Amino acid sequence: MIPVWLTDTVTSDLGRALHYTQLWGLQGMELRTVGGPEDRVPDVNEPQIRQQLEASEFLLSSVVPSIFGGPVHDRMMWLNDLARLPELLRFCKRMRCPRFVTDPFAATPNDDDTALDTAADALRRAGVQAAEYDVLIGVKNDPTSLCPTGRDLAVLLALVDHPNVRAAWDPVAALRAGEDPAAGLDALSGRVTLVRCSDGRTERGQWHDTIVGEGDVDWPTQIEMLYEDGFRGPVSMEVYAEPRPKAGLRSATALIRMLDRLHPGGCRNINPSP
Repeated sequence: MIPVWLTDTVTSDLGRALHYTQLWGLQGMELRTVGGPEDRVPDVNEPQIRQQLEASEFLLSSVVPSIFGGPVHDRMMWLNDLARLPELLRFCKRMRCPRFVTDPFAATPNDDDTALDTAADALRRAGVQAAEYDVLIGVKNDPTSLCPTGRDLAVLLALVDHPNVRAAWDPVAALRAGEDPAAGLDALSGRVTLVRCSDGRTERGQWHDTIVGEGDVDWPTQIEMLYEDGFRGPVSMEVYAEPRPKAGLRSATALIRMLDRLHPGGCRNINPSP
């Protein structure tokens, strides 16, 4: 598995992000905003980013554009996202980035029995386009989306039924939605292309971010399940505990140690395509 991180959880400055990547011993990055707060991929300074990444030799594991985040029944919105998709896919190819991550639309009322079918239709169309560029789509579970849990996301992916549309699994999001992360990951068996890595716990009804391995996500079990399922892709760390630069170092150290302890040398085996 490949330890990487979502850089703008600490900094949107690429130079500083590259510094932290090296300092923390990670192998690559996941990019969302780079530069100013409105500079979100692919609308960023691409030549500068490409030059800095090529000089660093770090892996660009994924990018996170702003698509498919609105209401699923706003058909014009997601058709517009589909129309913009070739631009993003060309960006991924130029940047040698094998995947992008997206949310599965905003949550709808519980009695809306057409939302998943509509979302599946949109994502299937996106998958057809992505296949032409050999790019994967990682659909992320999120408490505010149509798919808060791994089991919800597994149902959606089964409806999509396209090999280029897979799961960007987030066990913390599942935990906060009330799901046992082990059960959520089990439901997504064989479909995961990227894993988001953070940790935390609920105390007196309030969520508290922690260093990876110090919260309620059983990360050793998650890593073991992923490995046994054949996953060798990126485990992308998010940093929310404060102070973030120090928390990032501690979390990265904990993550790399867990990967090495369970499978010595496994996290050194870079294979960006799963």
